[in-house]
Amino acid sequence: MTLLAAVQMTSGADKAENLSKATALIRKAARRGAQLIGLPENFAWMGPEPERDANAEALDGPTLTAMSALAKEFGVTLLAGSVLEAGAPGGRLYNTSVLFGPDGARLAAYRKMHLFDVEVGDGQTYKESAAVAPGTEVVVATTALGKVGLSVCYDLRFPELYRRHAEAGAVLLTVPAAFTLATGKDHWEVLLRARAIENQAYVMAPAQQGRHPKDRLTWGHAMIVDPWGLVTARASEGEGLAMAELDDALLSRVRRNLPALQHRRLV
Repeated sequence: MTLLAAVQMTSGADKAENLSKATALIRKAARRGAQLIGLPENFAWMGPEPERDANAEALDGPTLTAMSALAKEFGVTLLAGSVLEAGAPGGRLYNTSVLFGPDGARLAAYRKMHLFDVEVGDGQTYKESAAVAPGTEVVVATTALGKVGLSVCYDLRFPELYRRHAEAGAVLLTVPAAFTLATGKDHWEVLLRARAIENQAYVMAPAQQGRHPKDRLTWGHAMIVDPWGLVTARASEGEGLAMAELDDALLSRVRRNLPALQHRRLV
């Protein structure tokens, strides 16, 4: 058994305040016995577009250095949901999710592939690709807890990515997100449950929730879904945690009794 904790936050434009909240929630989860803790997308900064470049960092910048130190301090595997990584081609940034081991070592870094260029009817237009470059690599990290497939938010709508994770042996799929209120209320849970069922894997989805600068609203409902597709933990409104166990025996039983991954005909 591995205890998972998906963090729910309401990040804003004050990076120091965001990091203070993230640290407090990581500490709270660790004290409750969590062995793998995940932060949401843009946990360190979620402010207005003109300030975006100034808040981007390198992978060895202060934000991720602090996350590495927290993983080591508490002896946990820590998913630094996503940060804006400087240095992408054409003066753009990457939206990057980083996984740290209990010794603070960086186990993997995944750059978000699918960028959110949409109009969802909430009065705002989203064009992530104007400032963010897409990643190109599927990332599955090897941890002491099993293999972990990394993704970020909008990736959730692209099942082929998660099938690649399953093919590589992932038992846990991570989806740190800042889902909009407009899409989240109708699509968030059903997509998370579908990815769990299709790939017979656990899904951990830390989330942003509430009102952010420029009246951006996010859905929240950070959750953990088991490989049968059942929601085993869900955060309420506001900042907090969704915690549930990753049960290796359940995972093995589901894959043995309903071996859908072995029955595929199209690859």
